[in-house]
Amino acid sequence: MLQHPRKLVHTAAHHAKQVTEYGSKLKPKRILRLIVLTLVLGGIAAALGGAIVVAVVSRGLPDPDKLTDRIIAQSTKIYDRTGKHLLYEIFSDQKRTVVELEEIPTYAIYATITIEDRKFFEHKGVRWASVVRAAVSNLLGRREGSGGASTITQQLVKNAVVGNERTLIRKVKEAILATKIEKVYSKNQILKLYFNEIAYGSSNYGIEAASQSYFGKTVHDITLAEAATLAAFPKAPTRYLNDRPALLARRNFILGSMAELGYINEQQAETAKTVPLELKERITNITAPHFVLYVKELLTEQFGEKAVETGGLTVITTLDYDLQKIAEEEVTKGGEYNAKNNNASNAALVAMDPKTGEVLAMVGSRDFFNDEIDGKVNIALRLRQPGSSFKPFVYLAGFEKGYTPNTILYDTVTNFAASGRAYIPHNYDAKERGPVTVRKALQGSLNIAAVKMLYLAGVDRVLGLAQRFGYTTFTNPKNYGLALVLGGAEVKLLEHVSGYAALARGGTFLPHVSILEVKGTNGETMWKYAPPQPEEVVDPEKVAIVTNILSDDAARAYVFGANGPLTVPGRPVA
Repeated sequence: MLQHPRKLVHTAAHHAKQVTEYGSKLKPKRILRLIVLTLVLGGIAAALGGAIVVAVVSRGLPDPDKLTDRIIAQSTKIYDRTGKHLLYEIFSDQKRTVVELEEIPTYAIYATITIEDRKFFEHKGVRWASVVRAAVSNLLGRREGSGGASTITQQLVKNAVVGNERTLIRKVKEAILATKIEKVYSKNQILKLYFNEIAYGSSNYGIEAASQSYFGKTVHDITLAEAATLAAFPKAPTRYLNDRPALLARRNFILGSMAELGYINEQQAETAKTVPLELKERITNITAPHFVLYVKELLTEQFGEKAVETGGLTVITTLDYDLQKIAEEEVTKGGEYNAKNNNASNAALVAMDPKTGEVLAMVGSRDFFNDEIDGKVNIALRLRQPGSSFKPFVYLAGFEKGYTPNTILYDTVTNFAASGRAYIPHNYDAKERGPVTVRKALQGSLNIAAVKMLYLAGVDRVLGLAQRFGYTTFTNPKNYGLALVLGGAEVKLLEHVSGYAALARGGTFLPHVSILEVKGTNGETMWKYAPPQPEEVVDPEKVAIVTNILSDDAARAYVFGANGPLTVPGRPVA
């Protein structure tokens, strides 16, 4: 029941007096004793709790003396969306040749220690400061640094025993076993186990198998540059096999770090950095290679390298086998024509179902096995300038700001001076068309008018819209000027197609997806794709305006002619 304000004041004052009187009875020594007692009891409880957790987790852990006892490995199979067409089988036959530590060059050992565990010779199996730092980073939503929190001993345990499951229990098991191993084995013995156990990608386990596979020589004969290359693999073998520029950058970083730590001198590091990155590894019996290797990389991120290489997984992907074959034929034909006539050595293609975001076809180059054009590089995942294909998003941002298809833009040569530097864009045909509507400017792909629309809409607004559509590559807003509308900032083809799919859905965003289901060795479902609810990222009416303009054949006829290649009889095409 509500009380009168005066009564409330009186009651509050009475309580305050009681608290003051009670507090005066508590002497400082008594308060201190209570605090100490609380801390001691809390510490005992925490220690008991930790001991119980360790005891429970320790039960059933393998004997460290039998660390390298292994289960029978099984191959992982990757299929198309029907589950009938086998695209690639990751064979269970592990290539492994055990070598003594003395057979591995000293600089190869130090290259791995440099990048994986700089305090290897100092810790007792676990670097607790790194563990705490990683835990704090995870709580704050940050990614761990290049070194991470795992020591070489922990990585050995993860790869050989406990697996890659991302749970707290797994981390506790890993830490307990790593500590036990450090008591059983010497540092040199641990290094020997590590170098013979760790995954180097493509079913290569151990540094000797990797050396033979990638360089065609025994590990004893590898060069400094090759040693740094091998040291780069264990963090993410599949990723670095798929991304040679990233592998080269990591190799050179390792070489520089080795020089900083005094393992080699600066001249040795700089000389090794100039050595071209060449791997002899050859993939055979594979369909849709760029797509398969992309899927394999996604799988290793989720399940770990060991599970993918030896866990006998069955993977159902989104790939449409028939469409993939058509895509490969078209990329080959178009790529060869452009190589001959337009000095363009390569090409890529991504096809996506706009209703679901499922990738139906992916061709990363016109010939995966052609090293002269870096055919193994998946261009669909690399940064490339989108050219005029980015213009619809700029106009969409303009419509969000209030401009309309009938807004007049002046297609006349203009100097967009910024910071004292001239910027004078021209149309592809070097002509000017004077005042034109936004509808005709977009359909005619007029460069000058597009730059003016970007100026009116604002670069920041356009970048914000692109982020809503799933673009992740616009990371330096200050570096992008008005050339953004003409493709001045790079994008990934996969994300670009996903952005257009969002336009086709009327302005709702769905993340692109390439894996539908993953099953274990007994046929049990380990993971299944659950389509998220589409997120509306822009007013559907504004997207409808863009779609209407892009499907207006009459509006582009003044530049491209009527009924051209962009017109498909019986189908609406934007």
